[in-house]
Amino acid sequence: MNAEEGTTVRVESPGREIGHPGPETGETETDGGLSREQQVLQRIERVRHRRARVREERITLAHGAGGKATHTLIDAVFLESFRNPLLEPLEDGAVVDGLAFTTDSYVVTPLFFPGGDIGDLAVNGTVNDLAMCGARPRYLSAGFIIEEGFPVADLRRITASMAAAARAADVWIVTGDTKVVENGKADGCYVTTAGIGTMDRPIRLSAAAARPGDAVLVSGPIGEHGITVMLARGELDIEADLTSDTAPLHELTGLLLDACGDGQVRCLRDATRGGVATVVNEIAEASKVAVVLEEDAIPVRPAVRGACELLGIDPLYVACEGRMVTVVDGRSAEAALAALRSHPLGSAAAVIGRINDDPPGLVLLRTSFGGTRIVDLLVGDPLPRIC
Repeated sequence: MNAEEGTTVRVESPGREIGHPGPETGETETDGGLSREQQVLQRIERVRHRRARVREERITLAHGAGGKATHTLIDAVFLESFRNPLLEPLEDGAVVDGLAFTTDSYVVTPLFFPGGDIGDLAVNGTVNDLAMCGARPRYLSAGFIIEEGFPVADLRRITASMAAAARAADVWIVTGDTKVVENGKADGCYVTTAGIGTMDRPIRLSAAAARPGDAVLVSGPIGEHGITVMLARGELDIEADLTSDTAPLHELTGLLLDACGDGQVRCLRDATRGGVATVVNEIAEASKVAVVLEEDAIPVRPAVRGACELLGIDPLYVACEGRMVTVVDGRSAEAALAALRSHPLGSAAAVIGRINDDPPGLVLLRTSFGGTRIVDLLVGDPLPRIC
């Protein structure tokens, strides 16, 4: 399979980095003097610079999964229609006039799962999007689309969960809306939230701010939310002692920003749809840098790794709802790591990679076996409807 189809392209180059071929590798060169490795990189570069175009005539689940199909839909339809300087960076939220603003919708199935439900997921997800902007979350809105026949007891359970999550995050739900649709026209209950936060620090975080020499950190073990939700559906005969990692991250981001000097934190992203792999690909593309990850450094709980192996899924692509990826100046990596580990939600934080200058726009993974492979965006998501 090729990179254009959204699969991972493997380039076996043990002991050295992709993009720096040497005579000792014995790679065959073409008549044009390019190695096979360089041809692969050039092809990926050409594909990535094509104008985004939705080829399908109808929307599929892949378009909402956070991978290549989602990015294409956003670029070719929404960005094309709504393009403006505030939207164009496609960050987790817009920052304007000292405020951060974000919105999100939640269609998770099942509505209730170990460690959480659609209610606290909606609050925490919006709080986290504001936190990734470097803002202090303040106010939320909540909109509900409810299917006719939905149990009132379940709706009370969802709203109680939202209220508890809002109290824990020190935010208020101050406005909202309710719509009811006919039986069979929805999947029980959907929730849409929007949030406003205040920019209390004079900072500007961006996926386009990463520089060679920076360090890449993750705040804890990855993949727990996606695997928990998938197993909660009861469609697979797999048992695992897992709960969702859904949690508000604003306190953790505050500690990180306080611990690092001005301009030392380049970017914050919560690793939701598409997981860590999607986040680092977005950073690599926006900053025109290479993100080099170390497979052995990426924290994954044994239960998640085992479930992923049974399902044939790479944990790097599995969604989290209480984990973030941050890029910091390499000189601040230790301070950033200590700050994250000082909070319960960051106790297992780790430095998982570095930013290089070449090959620009790509994510490379140094594997446990000593080789290097390209980690590309998937077309869709192996676990749909997880948020």
